[in-house]
Amino acid sequence: MADWPEGYARHVFDTLDSTLSEAARMAPSLTGPAWIMAVEQTAARGRRGRTWSTPRGNFAATLIMRRSGSFANAALRSFVASLALREAFVEVTGQTSSFSLKWPNDVLLHGGKVAGILLESLDDFLVIGIGVNLAHAPHPDQVEQGAVTPVSVAAGAGISVAPEIFLDVLASSYARLEQQFSTYGFEPIRTQWLNHAARIGEVVTARTMRDETVGVFEDVDADGNLILNTPKGRVAITAADVYF
Repeated sequence: MADWPEGYARHVFDTLDSTLSEAARMAPSLTGPAWIMAVEQTAARGRRGRTWSTPRGNFAATLIMRRSGSFANAALRSFVASLALREAFVEVTGQTSSFSLKWPNDVLLHGGKVAGILLESLDDFLVIGIGVNLAHAPHPDQVEQGAVTPVSVAAGAGISVAPEIFLDVLASSYARLEQQFSTYGFEPIRTQWLNHAARIGEVVTARTMRDETVGVFEDVDADGNLILNTPKGRVAITAADVYF
């Protein structure tokens, strides 16, 4: 078991409506960063308000911390969180080449979605919600057409991991990478993230509510934007869902 990182509070609940909602309730009394985990969530949500299935055996947690600087800078912690997730997956499974990172907020296991990250701003706080399919994955019929097929750690890696054990490993990895980010900025995080990026050098589709852009995934820039090489030239995508 990983050592719990110094300075981070740890709150584990049997059942919550949502760890994101609990973070909002706890925010006024927090004196430092805190992890909030629920064994079961009854009203979880993902990006753009999508439902996130969190049956018992899966992992649902939120990290809440005081936000310093602009939200744009704080939002780069999605890359910190995804790197920490990958490190935690490698540690608990021993499989170094099975996990990759999908821009902007997903972790893949053998190409299937195993984890998602949701960042939100809450007054002076940044909240990072994380959901992991440890034991169960949603049925493909439950995800939108064209989305990456969901997969679980149990089925995809053949490993059973208790959520509280995963929390300890993830928190330890995150604290180390957060220290790196705070000390050296985004560039070292960006470099590490790109080393594990899914479909880099391949054609992908970045889709928003209004339009879509198709191009070769070339890079992630210093602001965390996805850089696509399209027939009209290089395009920087600030926010979108990416389809392969």
